Amino acid sequence: MRFFVRLVINALALWFTTFLVAGVHVTAFGDKTIVPTVLTYLLVAFIFGLVNGIVGTVVKVVAFPLYILTLGLISFVINGLLLIVVAWISGIIGFGLVVDNFGWGILGALVLAILGWLIGIILRPLFGNVRARA
Repeated sequence: MRFFVRLVINALALWFTTFLVAGVHVTAFGDKTIVPTVLTYLLVAFIFGLVNGIVGTVVKVVAFPLYILTLGLISFVINGLLLIVVAWISGIIGFGLVVDNFGWGILGALVLAILGWLIGIILRPLFGNVRARA
């Protein structure tokens, strides 16, 4: 249940991010009806969770000295790169996340993290102590 709630939170945050950030958008598979679009957002959120959980953790551990040196500002760059990796992986399968350039990736990752946090705060009373990872 906790995994599914995190997946939905990240999918909602991604959906809102595509409205707020012009350089980040999602290309749904098939026709543009609601079911393929929702499934695309859930799939991209799943890929984002995998990339953030596996690659992101390794990169953040290796880049720990840079976090200290830059007082944490390198996290914006790393999260933007992780979002571009998600766009690259979803591009391989033919649909999904599209990030126009690195600057949009950084802004998109920042907005995605803030929206995931806010949606998690809103949904926490409904589902107990479940938090979103962004």
